[in-house]
Amino acid sequence: MRWRPNTIASRIAFTAVLGLVVFQLVNFALLYLERTAVIETGLQLPDRIAAITEVLDAVSPAERPRILAHIQGPLQVRTAEAASAAVPAESDTNLELLRRRLRVVLGDHHYRILVHEGAPPGGADAVAPGAGPQSSVEVRLRDGSWLIFAAPHRFFVRFSLMQLAVRLGLLTLVIGLLSMLAARRLARPIADFALAAERLGVDTNAPPLAERGPRELRAATRAFNRMQERLRRFIADRTQMLAAMSHDLRTPLTRLRLRTEFIDDAELQRKMLADLDEMSAMVESTLAFARGDGESEPRTQVDLGLLVEGLCEDATDAGGAVSFTGPRGIDVSCRPNALRRAVANLIENAVKYGGSARVAVNAEPERVVIAVDDDGPGIPPEEQEKVFAPFYRLDRSRNRDTGGVGLGLAVARTVARGHGGDVTLANRSEGGLSARLELPL
Repeated sequence: MRWRPNTIASRIAFTAVLGLVVFQLVNFALLYLERTAVIETGLQLPDRIAAITEVLDAVSPAERPRILAHIQGPLQVRTAEAASAAVPAESDTNLELLRRRLRVVLGDHHYRILVHEGAPPGGADAVAPGAGPQSSVEVRLRDGSWLIFAAPHRFFVRFSLMQLAVRLGLLTLVIGLLSMLAARRLARPIADFALAAERLGVDTNAPPLAERGPRELRAATRAFNRMQERLRRFIADRTQMLAAMSHDLRTPLTRLRLRTEFIDDAELQRKMLADLDEMSAMVESTLAFARGDGESEPRTQVDLGLLVEGLCEDATDAGGAVSFTGPRGIDVSCRPNALRRAVANLIENAVKYGGSARVAVNAEPERVVIAVDDDGPGIPPEEQEKVFAPFYRLDRSRNRDTGGVGLGLAVARTVARGHGGDVTLANRSEGGLSARLELPL
């Protein structure tokens, strides 16, 4: 079984460690590619100079050219009768490590460190033109002659600030890239979790969220799925209870209607039948509201302008003063029948209480707004939220012809929120009421 970091903390730590490991591997690879330079640089260079000096100091001057012919490489070595006239390099932090090491390994041998452009003074063509700064170490042998070790300056400055900056930059880049990849992998299930939470407010019947990611996020996902399931059962139980109660009320209402037929007083009979009609209408509206017919309807892409324009034409045919303005071609994903019911309720309220309805569809960057304006008396600001409560009516007469049942706005807001939008009311400055149904695009 392959081990994987199982918590957020372990994944962050694993990313940092992995970045360091990858950096070291890259660093070792670069050193391997520069293995020739590595042999001649760093702490090995002083030891190599000391070893060559000891060997050549122990042989006669006649044998030295033969030995030198076998040890040439990136570090060029030659003999000279006297030291060069060049001025030794000034104190340089980058050369300090080399100085300290040479002081240890060369013992009583006198030496000088030079930094110059082009070939070392007195040297031949070992260095190609334009090769950059060159350095040399001059060591005096016991017989008074000199050994000159020459190479590009970078061979002597193994731990330069530039190289350190390059390696630190590489380390930062590697760890940064790995951290970005790890963060994206870590953020993906968190983003899915946020989308699922947003979707829950629109559709309680959405499929459960897949449990993946770190242990803490999987635990949160399990809790979220359990909460969604409990919420779904709660809504289903409440809906079933309301539907059962409303359905059971039909039987006594029917019996009362039959018994009313035997009442001799015509005026009393008329009033009782009117009350029974109102109760029946309330029961039917409650059944429709409790069933939530739109929730089981599948979503489809609908031209919203065409849908609202059709509802306005139907209201006009029914005798209402309704006008429509708005473009076509605004496609939204919705439950068409539920949305028709919501918009029709707003238009019906505007015609009933305001005498007319002016309907407009406006597309905004992230949403579309259906505005229904009328010229009625409006609604007091303190009542504008209360009217969305089921069975709440501003008309206290309980007359269905003037006050309705009190479910129109409740249904409209339920449908809008079920689509991820909302319905709001506001009094117009020039008089009348404006109802806005907003839907996300």
